[in-house]
Amino acid sequence: MAAKKEEKGPSMIETFQEFKETKNIDRTTLVSVLEESFRNVIAKIFGSDANFDVIVNPDKGDFEIHRNRIVVADGEVKDENKEISLSDAQKIEPDYEIGEEVSEEVNFSKFGRRAILNLRQTLASKILELEHDSLYNKYKDKVGTVVSAEVYQMWKREVLLIDDEGNELHLPKSEQISRDNYHKGETVKAVVLRVDNENNNPRIILSRTSPMFLERLLEAEVPEINDGLITIRRVARMPGDRAKVAVESYDERIDPVGACVGVKGSRVAGIVRELCNENIDVINYSSNIQLFIQRALAPANVSSITIDQENRKAEVYLQPDQVSLAIGRSGMNIKLASMLTEYTIDVFRVVSEGEADEDIYLDEFSDEIDQWVIDAIKAIGLDTAKAVLNAPRDMLIEKADLEEETVDQVLHILKAEFEQ
Repeated sequence: MAAKKEEKGPSMIETFQEFKETKNIDRTTLVSVLEESFRNVIAKIFGSDANFDVIVNPDKGDFEIHRNRIVVADGEVKDENKEISLSDAQKIEPDYEIGEEVSEEVNFSKFGRRAILNLRQTLASKILELEHDSLYNKYKDKVGTVVSAEVYQMWKREVLLIDDEGNELHLPKSEQISRDNYHKGETVKAVVLRVDNENNNPRIILSRTSPMFLERLLEAEVPEINDGLITIRRVARMPGDRAKVAVESYDERIDPVGACVGVKGSRVAGIVRELCNENIDVINYSSNIQLFIQRALAPANVSSITIDQENRKAEVYLQPDQVSLAIGRSGMNIKLASMLTEYTIDVFRVVSEGEADEDIYLDEFSDEIDQWVIDAIKAIGLDTAKAVLNAPRDMLIEKADLEEETVDQVLHILKAEFEQ
């Protein structure tokens, strides 16, 4: 028999409708969560929810709760939650008889403020948990892909971005290109680096400095990469300054370097702008490590290479005029070559026999130069005075990790020796 509907209080309707438009949760899951939340509160009030029917309709922002009880003779009610006396049942419908089931709609708002508060807290907790799960799963599958998001707020240590669904994304200072300049409301591209999920609270971390970002940008710009005709084998970056990319093609008809760079650099031009004018060197990959290191040190021409595979070290010998090219400005070229090849590269200047006779080992200057300074210079492969004098000043500062004043003092001492 149909039971008469009771009006629900406005506070209860508002409570329900707060969760009606919930993002990232499908309708079936939302219905299940709402029903479970109602049942949890009912079970706390009545001791059991087994004899209750809960019907929720998130589309209309409505719900119904019915309690089902068996009619028993007057005076024989043992469980008021599951049984109703004949006289009380007949107040609802006069033709009820003993043994029949009475379905009566429950006005949840009449359970009082505590029950409504309990429901609100249960709903909020469960829906927040579902939203976090949905957000985590969504972005966990996007790790390594490029996303675009709007700058919402800028702090000293990170930039907060918002995606098109209103989710918060974080771009830490360490993952920003040094020359990046952000403005609220502008759209920023970055790669999803990782998704932290401490205490079921997803935190999406983006990066513009990761080699993955450059790799994804190249994939988007070069159709041959997407088609599988060209493979990106290695990427090394000094974000915002310079990068080296090793590519390979199994189709002899395709020039992988030319395809990636494009006519007059047309294919990398947009990527260079996106990366704050980061220069991109594209080279052919080789499984022959000597050839790969030689290519990685371009534009320098290598005379010979000695490989120590066990310790992943390479000694590279160059003519004097090629040393500065191999090292590069601030040691950038050799650093990137080492990162790309995954070998520690030491550069040596090729010295002729006549020059070697006239040269002087650094250790002979120990009375004028501190031994720790000599050891630091020798550690980067420079053993003689002329080798140091022919090496770029920036190399001595960067690779040997020496102060400019110390380097200038060493150079002054060594020059004086040959001027005598």
